[in-house]
Amino acid sequence: MSIKINGKWYDTADSVVDKKFTYGVPGDPCGYEETLYITIDGRYFIYTYGGAQSKYPVENITPIDREDVKSWILSH
Repeated sequence: MSIKINGKWYDTADSVVDKKFTYGVPGDPCGYEETLYITIDGRYFIYTYGGAQSKYPVENITPIDREDVKSWILSH
C-alpha cells in the first residue's frame, strides 16, 4: 500500500517491517494485523488491515512519531 500524507509518501513496499502483531488466524473475519514500518529516511508508520468484522476492515496507514513507537509496542 502506498499513500501520501501531509506531503510525504508512505509505502509498505519500499519500507522495512520493524514489528508486527497479528490477532486471530487467517480467514478470521474478526482477525487483524498491525505492522510497524520504518521508511528509508527514518519515518515510522503503522499499517493496519483485517477481516470484515475487525477493527480494521479497510487497510490504512498511520504515521507515528519516533517518540511514540515504544509506547505503541508496549501497548500490545
